[in-house]
Amino acid sequence: MTARHLRRALLLAAAVPLAAATAAAAVLKAGHWRLYADRHRIELTPRPRRSCPDCRGAGGWWGGGANPEMEACGCWSDRRELRVRLWPVPAWPYGPPF
Repeated sequence: MTARHLRRALLLAAAVPLAAATAAAAVLKAGHWRLYADRHRIELTPRPRRSCPDCRGAGGWWGGGANPEMEACGCWSDRRELRVRLWPVPAWPYGPPF
C-alpha cells in the first residue's frame, strides 16, 4: 500500500463517523429531541415544537390564580424520555467533599 492509498483510507475512515454524527444530529433536530451523553449515561429528551399552535415553541404557559404554575404543553410533555445507563455513578466514600 502506497502513502497515497494509506492517506485516502485514513480520510475515508475519519469521514464515515463524521457523516454518521451529522446525520444523527439532523434526525434529532427534525424529531425535536435533545441528546446528552457522557460516560455515565446517554439521554434523549423531547423538546417543544416551534410550530406548535398551542405554546408556539415556549413549551407551555402560565396558569392564572394567586400561585401561578407552568402548565406543560402536550407537544413535548406527552413524549417519553429515553435514558441508557453506561457506567454506574461512583458514590462518595465518606460524604460530599466540602
